[in-house]
Amino acid sequence: MILSALALAFTAVVALLMGVAPVATGGRGVFFSFDSRLLAAGPASAAINVLCLLATGGMMLALNKVFTFVRSTTHLFASAFFWLQVAQPQGLVAFNTGTLLCLVTTMATLPLFASFQDRHAQRSIFLIFALAATGCLFHYGFLVLIPAFLLGFINMGVFNLKGVLAMLFGLVTPFWITLGLGIASPAHFCAPDFVGLWHLVPGDDVDLLLALAAVTAVLGIVLAMMNMATIMNYRMQPRVYNAFFVFMLIAVVVAMIISYHDTAVLLPLLELMTAVQLAHAHTLRSTMPYRYMFVLLFVAGCIALGTVHLLMS
Repeated sequence: MILSALALAFTAVVALLMGVAPVATGGRGVFFSFDSRLLAAGPASAAINVLCLLATGGMMLALNKVFTFVRSTTHLFASAFFWLQVAQPQGLVAFNTGTLLCLVTTMATLPLFASFQDRHAQRSIFLIFALAATGCLFHYGFLVLIPAFLLGFINMGVFNLKGVLAMLFGLVTPFWITLGLGIASPAHFCAPDFVGLWHLVPGDDVDLLLALAAVTAVLGIVLAMMNMATIMNYRMQPRVYNAFFVFMLIAVVVAMIISYHDTAVLLPLLELMTAVQLAHAHTLRSTMPYRYMFVLLFVAGCIALGTVHLLMS
């Protein structure tokens, strides 16, 4: 994992030195917008971005130590997440919306998992949906959190009438505060402009980032299907934890299909969900000979994609 983290930092430095253009993650939210990048490209912005990605991996490891959603002691999902970031160097040279979305999702997963069968989890429900709604004020990409966490709370067995009210108040409160304090007005409302993947026509240039997203999505879905056959035999608690990661994986893939222009924003979250599935696939097949060959091929593929991105930028 340490070597993977160093590879992530090294790729960010190389991308900066080669003048790689940062990934365009701009887009409108309900009232405001993130202007392409949260911070202008540069060493400071890249350092913050890398630190946030490392923090995301570290928090996932901490979550697994507490809730044990991956049964074996492994750092593979953090390492795989770092290598998938290496495959897209343009996402490393500036702190961007995709990194923020990934970080927020990881932080929100803690209160979600802690609420398992807690009939008094209304505070956690309110907090998470208020956080998702606040993100939607600035970028519609944060919408992906709402269905995934809704299904997550339902699966945790905590979604009663009070939970529904907590969710509704959480969704409304950021808008209430924003409009009530005069920070924005209804005139600033901007409807989402989703462009579905079906609008691509033969002959269109397919961006490398879109190709990476497609490969990552297929890998994540295939591994999830393979893993669920075994995970369904787990006891209830780890089973519902892992179901949430599947919910989020599906939600992100559907969001990319509905709005492929937001691929750069959603890709880090997709990579994190795929990394969890890869860790499961590796640990669930501990008796398979030469299982490490798949991991080596995965790392080699990420390095190859990252090199292509660098050379073509």
